[in-house]
Amino acid sequence: MTERPSESIPGVRYGTVERHADERGAFRELWRTSTVGPIDAVDAGTPVGATPTFVQANLSTSSTGVLRGLHLHRRQLDRWVIGSGRAFIALVDTRPMLAGGERPGVETRVLGADDWVQIPAGVAHGFLALEPVELVYLVTTEYDGTDEHGFAWDDRLAAVPWPLPAPTSDGQPILSDRDRSNPALAELVAQLRETG
Repeated sequence: MTERPSESIPGVRYGTVERHADERGAFRELWRTSTVGPIDAVDAGTPVGATPTFVQANLSTSSTGVLRGLHLHRRQLDRWVIGSGRAFIALVDTRPMLAGGERPGVETRVLGADDWVQIPAGVAHGFLALEPVELVYLVTTEYDGTDEHGFAWDDRLAAVPWPLPAPTSDGQPILSDRDRSNPALAELVAQLRETG
C-alpha cells in the first residue's frame, strides 16, 4: 500500500492499494490497522484521549456526470477507496475559516481504481464521476445525521475548478436534492461558528 501526503491540506493523505489479479479476477486489501497505523484523533475530530477507529463501511455507486458534495463532517474522518472508474476529487479545507480566517484551502485531483484518499474532519469533500464510479468509504462515526453539513458545489469562495461541462448530455452535473439546495460556504461557516 503506497502513501503520499497532501501537498497543501494538512492531514489529507493519498495512496494506492495493491491489486492482486489473475484470470479469475482481483483481490484488494483496503485497510489493515497494523500496516496503516492508528488514526489520529485530531484528524478524526474526536475528543482528546479518544482512540478513533473505523466503525462503518459504505459502497457508493455513481453514474457518469454525478457530482456528490461538497459535504463536511466535524467529528468524522473518511477514507475513500475507488473500487472502479475515475472521479475528479475536490477537497476544501474549512478549518482556517472556522478558526476565523477568510479563505479555505482547496485541492483537487483525479483518482482511479485502487487509489485512496484519507480526509480529516473539517475538510469538505466531493467528487464528479468522470465515468461510472464505485467508491468504498470507511468512516470513524456511525451515521446518525447530526454531523452532516454541506455547501454549494459551485460556491464562488471555494472556487473548485470542476472539469465542466460535465460528461452528461446537457453538460451539467447530476445532483441530489440535498446538494442542489446546500447553502453558500460563508453561510455554513457562520452557522457552524454560532453553534460551536
